Amino acid sequence: MGLSWTGYGQTTPVDTAHTKQYAIEVAGIKVGTMTANRQQRDKQSVVYTLISDVKVNFLVYKVKIYYKVVSLVQQGKLIRSTVDAHTNQGNFSSQTEWKGDHYEITADQYKYTHKGTETRRIEYTVSDMFFTEPTNRNRAYSEYFGDYFTLTSPVKGTYQARLNDREDEYHYENGQLVKIIKKNPLKNFIIRPIRK
Repeated sequence: MGLSWTGYGQTTPVDTAHTKQYAIEVAGIKVGTMTANRQQRDKQSVVYTLISDVKVNFLVYKVKIYYKVVSLVQQGKLIRSTVDAHTNQGNFSSQTEWKGDHYEITADQYKYTHKGTETRRIEYTVSDMFFTEPTNRNRAYSEYFGDYFTLTSPVKGTYQARLNDREDEYHYENGQLVKIIKKNPLKNFIIRPIRK
């Protein structure tokens, strides 16, 4: 998923809304929800929380995924991120933590593992993509995978995020996230804001 944030202090509009609700659809049918929360702890600290809850039960296609991402950002730098995932294929987790001069990264997700270190500041993550359009950015750190999505923008307001064989598409209007297409070999997942 699972969304490097270079250029802290960017001029891109920052959404001041703290909680956003999304519907997750497959083939036009609602199969789950996603909640993105941004909580300003103090002048220097922000906590992002993403919760996704999906249940798909078609004839030959069954998926149950619940995952929660919690990321602590201080002065524009990711300090710690944890991901807990509970699925019909088992339980999985990922963690990214700043250790003073580098990050220690461990990702153990379904059919995906990654372990490594990173010395560069992580300043833009997938969680940020829910609140800030990635204008003039070429990558976003995925807390879920413990690695970077490469970002390209074929047309204004549309961003393709690629990591290995995974690809997502993010759509923005007036700086606000209006749709995510999570590409899947069987059926794409569409994530849209729930209008109140």
